[in-house]
Amino acid sequence: MTPQKPSPEPPPGRKPWIKKTTAEVVLEQIAKQERIVGDLREELAHEERELAKLQQVRKVLETQ
Repeated sequence: MTPQKPSPEPPPGRKPWIKKTTAEVVLEQIAKQERIVGDLREELAHEERELAKLQQVRKVLETQ
C-alpha cells in the first residue's frame, strides 16, 4: 500500500480555508448581529401596525 500525498488544491466546489484574525471574526459577528436586529425591528414595526389596526377595531366594537 502506498501512502497518499495530500492534494495541493482543495476539492472543486469548496473555497480554500483562510485564517481570520480575531478582529475580523468580531467584526463579522457585529455585522451579523446588526442584520438580526434590523430584521427584528422591521418585524416589530409590522406587528405594531397590526396591533394598532386591531385596537381601532376594538374601539369601534366597544362604541356599538
